[in-house]
Amino acid sequence: MPKNKKRNTPHRGGNGGGGSGAAAATAATAGGQHRNVQPFSDEDASIETMSHCSGYSDPSSFAEDGPEVLDEEGTQEDLEYKLKGFIDLTLDKSAKIRQAALEGIKNALASKMLYEFVLERRMTLTDSIERCLKKGKSDEQRAAAALASVLCIQLGPGIESEEVLKTLGPILKKIICDGTASIQARQTCATCCGVCSFIATDDITELYSTLECLENIFTKSYLKEKNTNVVCSTPNTVLHISSLLAWTLLLTICPINEVKKKLEMHFHKLPSLLSSDDVNMRIAAGESLALLFELARGMDSDFFYEDMESLTQILRALATDGNKHRAKVDKRKQRSVFRDILRAVEERDFPTETVKFGPERMYIDCWVKKHTYDTFKEVLGSGMQYHLQSNEFLRNVFELGPPVMLDAAMLKTMKISRFERVGFILFSAELNAPRKSRARALIPSGDQ
Repeated sequence: MPKNKKRNTPHRGGNGGGGSGAAAATAATAGGQHRNVQPFSDEDASIETMSHCSGYSDPSSFAEDGPEVLDEEGTQEDLEYKLKGFIDLTLDKSAKIRQAALEGIKNALASKMLYEFVLERRMTLTDSIERCLKKGKSDEQRAAAALASVLCIQLGPGIESEEVLKTLGPILKKIICDGTASIQARQTCATCCGVCSFIATDDITELYSTLECLENIFTKSYLKEKNTNVVCSTPNTVLHISSLLAWTLLLTICPINEVKKKLEMHFHKLPSLLSSDDVNMRIAAGESLALLFELARGMDSDFFYEDMESLTQILRALATDGNKHRAKVDKRKQRSVFRDILRAVEERDFPTETVKFGPERMYIDCWVKKHTYDTFKEVLGSGMQYHLQSNEFLRNVFELGPPVMLDAAMLKTMKISRFERVGFILFSAELNAPRKSRARALIPSGDQ
């Protein structure tokens, strides 16, 4: 994985401020009893702070508005002002407000490149995430872990992201392994641990430690009894899936010797997950197997798998599955994926996919690239295309070269509204129609 040059001196953030949100909440509480109503609770004061004092009512609205609305309706200064307020609100007494603030920051960073802003406040952001991971409950921990992933994506490889990982890594692993924590929080922390380690891990022993942590989770889904033919799903299955996918991502940046060791440990056990009664586990296991085969053959073109006949039979059955007890949507999704997996294992073939973003396009031509793309797409959501255009780290990972400079006209065409796109398509259809029918279409109905 390409890595940017590390900067010599770490930047110190802290401009985000820590106390104004709490102070404003206190002021709102004190001034909110001017009518004969019940006194404000901490949560009421927080809502008052957000909607009146700060001038932004819903941090999570970034998810709905997206980068285009921010560009059109507000300047960079407006966006940074809102984000400073959200950073303050991560200290709020209300868990709901803290969660909303974390989600608002995450959605903004997922849809815009704000490197300088993040760099100046990375310590403040890291402290807020650490506090919410340690003291928060399920939803707040999920929001904090999701923000940590996007924070590292913004920073890219280097001293700053390494320090973020050093601070948050032990906490993330503790939550992942904590059987009393919520499954959803552990699941998001597993993904976060994989993404942040992929970006920022500089210590090889720390990378191995993270791999072992994730292994200890997903291997619990392996078949334990020889007489059992089906892996039954449990509430922990979603956690096992996320841990397996994060582990597979990190395996792509391991030294060859470590990859060989992991292949020997898991090649003969991983296929047991193909018999899971959870379609997402079957697909995750299948795609991980395809990637492992790709890594093994990349190290040794004559790589031989002893149980190839048995494995291909299982894969072929999944690629043509007609089990009446499974949902049609699940069967359709499974058959499509396993046809590609079977081709990869049997014929060493990969169906190239094309991803378009702005005026550029990227070809996904191997399982390593596909898995990496899918992982970051899961974290960034609709912001993935924007980051592929602007984020130097992701462009290095996918070998896209320096960001393409776009002029104002190109940017305007990229922001064309849905209504305008539909009108353009209809007009193009008229122009491309046969001459007679086009003439009829352009003549008003009363003149025909």
